[in-house]
Amino acid sequence: MSTATDAASLERYLTELRVVRRYSEHTIKAYRRDLNAFLAFLAEVQQQAARDCDRHAVRSWAARLHSAGKAPKSIARGLSSVRRFFEYLREQGQRSDNPANGVRAPKAERRLPKALDADRVGALFKVSGDSSLELRDLAIMELLYGSGLRLAELVGANLVDLSLEQRLLRVRGKGSKERDVPLGRLCIEALRRYLRTRTDRAPDAPLFAVSGKRGERRISPRTVQHRLKHWSTVLLGTSELHPHMLRHSFASHLLESSGDLRAVQELLGHSDIAPPQLYTHLDFQHLARVYDAAHPRARKVPGTEAASAEPGDTDG
Repeated sequence: MSTATDAASLERYLTELRVVRRYSEHTIKAYRRDLNAFLAFLAEVQQQAARDCDRHAVRSWAARLHSAGKAPKSIARGLSSVRRFFEYLREQGQRSDNPANGVRAPKAERRLPKALDADRVGALFKVSGDSSLELRDLAIMELLYGSGLRLAELVGANLVDLSLEQRLLRVRGKGSKERDVPLGRLCIEALRRYLRTRTDRAPDAPLFAVSGKRGERRISPRTVQHRLKHWSTVLLGTSELHPHMLRHSFASHLLESSGDLRAVQELLGHSDIAPPQLYTHLDFQHLARVYDAAHPRARKVPGTEAASAEPGDTDG
């Protein structure tokens, strides 16, 4: 064991990162911190030098970090630093292998996004609709919560994709896969009111737009995020609302009411529907029935027709 040799190798490695690879000082400090901790562990606990240690020693260090309460992401970053350092030693002829290869950090827990409860959802939709901007924002929120759209699906939709008569919107999800999502009564009402304010009604025009000096242009994801935070602050007293929270609320409330996991997964556009028995896709009529029966903002008012056309309205 030679801590002096390891220390010298570390300094040469960090110098290469700074001079040759042009890493930032912030990144170099992170490497120094991770590698000093690892080399100290080798010297004090394993009684080994970097050129002599094996994969077991690297695994033991990762396990020690986990036992100390380090987050999986921090452990993964430390292992990445160690892996690259050993690769440098291999290139310098000090090792013939890389003992950090194949050593993985523990998996991080996937935290579910928070869902709004029904009362807070109801409060969110108390937008007056006194301006074209408010009507647009209300229609956006109705679609995000009412149909569970991803942000990219919402901003990428065109007027030609919308059929109010058939109560559906065709969206392009991940991998450019298309699917039809049902529209609830309140969502259709919000869309009708918003579309009356639009000047560009060409089929290939974006469904949601912002007005500028050169006319209307497609709304950006950042604008949608900003507007959600605005209404969340005004109506809910918090700025934590984001598009995926509305999508998660859609899924949670629909699943609670219907218990139909397969339908909810297909409405969300999940490509990895599992377990295996869920791979049989449902037809749109079934999805629409589940939606109408279970979604809080989809239920029809007795004696009314959700998709009845009004004079002057178009289906986009």
